[in-house]
Amino acid sequence: MITDPYFYAVTIPAVLLLGISKSGFGAGFGSLAVPMMALAVTVPQAAAILMPVLLLMDVLGIAAFRKDFDRALLRFILPFGVLGIIVGALLFKLLNAHTVAAIVGVFTLLFLAQRVAFPPKPDSPLPPKWLGAVLTTLSGFTSFVAHAGGPPINAYVIPLKLSPVKFTATMAFFFFVVNLCKWIPYAWLGLLDTRNMTTSLVLLPLAPIGVWIGVHWARRISQVVFYRFLYAGMFLTGVKLVWDGLVA
Repeated sequence: MITDPYFYAVTIPAVLLLGISKSGFGAGFGSLAVPMMALAVTVPQAAAILMPVLLLMDVLGIAAFRKDFDRALLRFILPFGVLGIIVGALLFKLLNAHTVAAIVGVFTLLFLAQRVAFPPKPDSPLPPKWLGAVLTTLSGFTSFVAHAGGPPINAYVIPLKLSPVKFTATMAFFFFVVNLCKWIPYAWLGLLDTRNMTTSLVLLPLAPIGVWIGVHWARRISQVVFYRFLYAGMFLTGVKLVWDGLVA
């Protein structure tokens, strides 16, 4: 088990932030978890340590919003998310995680810039399915490499204008499946070792705390404020991911 106090100083806030994000409130902030933990451990090790924590968070999120997700949207996006995981597993040892993070950060900031420069109108057309397929595949890929799958799929789902609860529920179910599919390739790559898993068990009690905080606020916040938090989370995530890519 990791015993370095500095590791826990950066990891405990990261896990709580991830739990809040998993519940939908402040969605987007969760992608900061691995970059924050990478201040103390490597990106692959941080991703491995978070696996059991993510699984528990996903289960709690689904339990809280089990009746609210968009079934039709899930049927469309799930296959592409799994495809992204397969691509990520095959290319994992060939890729620099910081480079991938920087690319995700750039696309996140470009999406936000587009939303600010050209704000959507009530009659704006929905994003095309081909774009959804590309962004969802990218989400599965970046989720596998650095647990940073939120920004790409947010860029597709946000313009669909789902209610906060439906958005949260759909993303919770999507990432539950995505994160569940990561276990076999992570084991195959040798990332699920005893030290990482023992450390993860120590962090596990933080999962329900973060999710509870997020669920508490997700059901009490207006749609306008909800999406402002979402954009803020994506902006901070984009800046952090680009920074990590540049200084790596």
